[in-house]
Amino acid sequence: MATTQPAAFPDGFLWGASTAAHQVEGNNVASDFWQAENDGSWGLADRSGDACDSFHRWPEDLDIARDLGLNAYRFSIEWARVVPAPGHPSPAMLAHYRRMIEGCEERGLTPVVTLHHFTNPAWLTAEGGWTSDGAIAHFAEYVRAVLPILDGVRWVCTINEPNMVAFMAARRKQGLGDGSPFLSPPDPGVTAALVRAHAQARELLAAVPGVRSGWTVANQNVQDHGAGPDRTAEVSYLIDDQYLDVAKGDDFVGVQAYSRLRVGESGIVLPGPDDRRTMTGWEYYPAALEDAIRHTAARLGASTPLLVTENGIATSDDDERIAYTGEAVTGLARALADGIDVRGYLHWSLLDNYEWGSWEPTFGLVAVDRTTFRRTVKPSARWFGQLVRDPAATLGGPAAS
Repeated sequence: MATTQPAAFPDGFLWGASTAAHQVEGNNVASDFWQAENDGSWGLADRSGDACDSFHRWPEDLDIARDLGLNAYRFSIEWARVVPAPGHPSPAMLAHYRRMIEGCEERGLTPVVTLHHFTNPAWLTAEGGWTSDGAIAHFAEYVRAVLPILDGVRWVCTINEPNMVAFMAARRKQGLGDGSPFLSPPDPGVTAALVRAHAQARELLAAVPGVRSGWTVANQNVQDHGAGPDRTAEVSYLIDDQYLDVAKGDDFVGVQAYSRLRVGESGIVLPGPDDRRTMTGWEYYPAALEDAIRHTAARLGASTPLLVTENGIATSDDDERIAYTGEAVTGLARALADGIDVRGYLHWSLLDNYEWGSWEPTFGLVAVDRTTFRRTVKPSARWFGQLVRDPAATLGGPAAS
């Protein structure tokens, strides 16, 4: 890459951090994930429990984001809280999430709202989940209930990482744990249902003035390591590109990238003993973000804006978090300088939180004591705030390679 322009970001660029309701709120008792944590049916190591108690402490979390100098905050509305029983949306829960939206606005934070972030109401899962006869209608009912509280919201993610939702569904049907990504293909029936649900949500959200809507894709950065271009393209389509293609014509697509997936002659090449890894076992690969941005832009064309809705690293070494994020954002700057339309960067995650079955991986800019819930801002968070204020100086000058 020959770009030598400095790390300049456009006016209005969103700099923020992300969370997800089940991972931070605590006591999401009406959800299928809570049920699985407590009955052992999914073989999860840990329970979410009180999580980070952000259901009550969200104003403190927003204060931290504001004080760091961020201008955006991504969070999710929890379907299981809003519709604890089919046909009976909760006005109290809708008011709670409306207060969060207003809390963002009062602090100068652009709210980026996700409608579905992995968890379903337990009653939907009991009916058969996404492939049940009533799933799309139930999701539409939920979206209709949420529409009135979205006044003033400009960014809405309909479904988070549909490729991961379909992959997890496939694994659970086989009686397997979450395991390493994409050692089995995403469930096609769940994929079809999610596409329909996304289309329904997009249609409903179009009635809210000013809303931009799209879904987010977990870009795996599929690379050819001996498989050949045809086989590599097949794998990329199966786990990434079919979901990106759905976003054509959307208001934006959320890019989410952490590492890469190498495809060899015999299939997926897992990280080996000589590969640097993160706490999740993923390969340490900060170039993932730039790769994902360029791949998504090439797949969708210039008419679909991109928003980086997740990027980060699971590490107990905060210096490593700074190094990884700095390299990732430098790659983003190169993509911007080459004319790719990226509207913002939202770091995963604001808080160390419950990582879908385990408390061990720490992605957060802020540590959380799980007994007192005291928040401790890490040096990486201070560094990120400096990056927001002066990207060129913080990244060390020209974003070039």
